[in-house]
Amino acid sequence: MSRIGKKPVTVPGGVTAQVNGQEIKVKGPKGELSHVLVDDIIAKLDKDGIEIAMREDTKNARAMWGMSRTMVANLIAGVTEGFTKRLEITGVGYRAAVQGQNLQLQLGYSHDVIYPIPQGIQIVCTRPTEIVITGIDKQMVGQVAAEIRGYRPPEPYKGKGIKYAGEFILRKEGKKK
Repeated sequence: MSRIGKKPVTVPGGVTAQVNGQEIKVKGPKGELSHVLVDDIIAKLDKDGIEIAMREDTKNARAMWGMSRTMVANLIAGVTEGFTKRLEITGVGYRAAVQGQNLQLQLGYSHDVIYPIPQGIQIVCTRPTEIVITGIDKQMVGQVAAEIRGYRPPEPYKGKGIKYAGEFILRKEGKKK
């Protein structure tokens, strides 16, 4: 039994939720999101909130039950608070700046890396070495952060590159004589 899946997802005030078969639509102060559940899972809207349950007790249904409840909880958290990822840039001459709808990265290459900012995502550079990514869709915020980090992942010898805030980079010792 999934301990996460058993808990109903509470719908706070100011948020409206609709359950139409397998599709769940949530509308709140920050925007509107929807998610389609897999066929093994059913959702019901009642006074406690949205309850997620299995159609039948199968292996696949048990695997998807807790995840489906978490996806619905992320929809509600996204339209109420939103999600944020912070990236830190380390390295001499490495910096970032937002120019219109593009993020311009100088990462030690012979050219600047231009990353077009997707719809529904806001990117702010509070300092030239810090990137703050915000949005209502948790998956999209994480995907954008991973794509930006992928341009220059942190290397283990000097620690140069783009890393998540709070990420620990295991450092290696250089060559010895």
